[in-house]
Amino acid sequence: MSRTLRIILAQLNLVVGDIQGNLMQLINAAKLARDTFSADIILFPELSITGYPPEDLLLRKTFLNAAIEGLYEFKEKVHGICCVVGHPYLTEQGLFNACSVIHNGAFLGRYAKQHLPNYGVFDEGRYFTAGKETCVVSIQNIPIGIVICEDLWFDIPVQQAVKQGARLILAPNASPYEINKHTTRLRILTQRSRTHAVPIFYTNYVGGQDELVFDGDSMVVDATGEMCHHAGFFTKKLMPVDIEITDIHAKIIPTPLALPSEEEQIYQALVTGLRDYIKKNGFSGTLVGLSGGIDSALTVALAVDALGKNNVKAIIMPSRYTSEISMEDACALVHTLDITHEIISIEPLFLAVQSSLTIKEETSLTQQNIQARCRGILLMALSNQTGDLVLSTSNRSEIAVGYATLYGDMIGGLAVLKDVPKTLVYRLANYRNQLNPIIPQRIIDRAPTAELAFNQKDEDTLPPYSILDKILELYLDQEQGIDEIVNQGIERNTVEQVVALIHKSEYKRQQAPPGIRIHHKAFGKDRRYPITSGFKQ
Repeated sequence: MSRTLRIILAQLNLVVGDIQGNLMQLINAAKLARDTFSADIILFPELSITGYPPEDLLLRKTFLNAAIEGLYEFKEKVHGICCVVGHPYLTEQGLFNACSVIHNGAFLGRYAKQHLPNYGVFDEGRYFTAGKETCVVSIQNIPIGIVICEDLWFDIPVQQAVKQGARLILAPNASPYEINKHTTRLRILTQRSRTHAVPIFYTNYVGGQDELVFDGDSMVVDATGEMCHHAGFFTKKLMPVDIEITDIHAKIIPTPLALPSEEEQIYQALVTGLRDYIKKNGFSGTLVGLSGGIDSALTVALAVDALGKNNVKAIIMPSRYTSEISMEDACALVHTLDITHEIISIEPLFLAVQSSLTIKEETSLTQQNIQARCRGILLMALSNQTGDLVLSTSNRSEIAVGYATLYGDMIGGLAVLKDVPKTLVYRLANYRNQLNPIIPQRIIDRAPTAELAFNQKDEDTLPPYSILDKILELYLDQEQGIDEIVNQGIERNTVEQVVALIHKSEYKRQQAPPGIRIHHKAFGKDRRYPITSGFKQ
């Protein structure tokens, strides 16, 4: 006997705390899946009623009550299709990260997540109680198992579901993007499906939520571990998948898939994170301090791609040290992008501040920082006047070692490149120019400089970025010690200098604006180091 199910993976852009807005998205998607796609089941992401991660909203009873009210409203308004909906669920035993299987106004089953991630950006152990029960629900006489996100990273939940007769697994997820995350996800799904000879339907969020970006990457793997359907990256989608189930096999006809390059995925992650941060927080547009350097050039390009040219304004703020080349390149970029711009010299403000202080050395660090802070004052004043959000242009390499001015170029509401190393900045600029050449090649080719003193170059103060970024990768991402890094052929004095700067700059980073996360060890919730610490290795 053969039976065919059509299952919709709902890859949606939901908003944390917007329970009514999320509810409308879920209801509309379910009705579309039923009426347009003739689907039997729709699978929504983890905690789809509340959005993810709700964080300390989960400590508020009013929030939990609103979430349950939303769940029951969904149950009453959607009929004719089986729905798997994620939500928090409070009982006498605790608060659970749960999902309910709903059909024609009735709950067919409910599953509580068994493995609660409590590392990196995840704090589920702070809020939730781990579930202990397996959930296998009969839908059209086909036993279907449910697991949630982190449960896939452990063998037992899928094993238990299959042992209780599950012929396929539905897995709602809230899995943030990071570099190479698709490869990791697919490896885990392949392991589980091959081990237990069961297809897995994996659905995930898309969109930005504060520092996190969700890339979608919803997919289906068959019982042999082969990926046979994929919903794409960084785009909302309802993806229908047909599965034919007989007594001995489950058949899914595959569709071809071409994965984007790493640079394309990263660029789209930054565009998505920036767009949703502005949109979801209600800002009217953005301001970018454009210097003629590569960081601000890439930032303004990302902003235009995310928001459109009418929502981006460049502020060019020359000083006595700004070169003619920088002015030419900055003006060429705004002309190519066709964005509004304004040129405001910082010289009067700089002289006013300088006159109030006793500064003897013309190229002192104090004087350099005053210039950066003058630019910060102007940008924030314009932000107050217009309601536009200032985008910080500092990159990960600079922020790591403190090569950025607190209350100067570190100001702003969002640091777009906060998790982008300098070497990757160049790769992304080249990638963007391959689509159509917007960033002047001279900006990419020039030696990087802050232009806060005559003939200044970044490498006067820092190691070459190729070396610096390698040290940062080993020390921050891989958590290697100084000796381990030196053993890989990098000069000890250089390593010790960089590590000392990392620790010295912790107080700066904790005052920096949020930034879009693309690494598993981004500055922010991934890396919670004390400012006051005696450990310097």
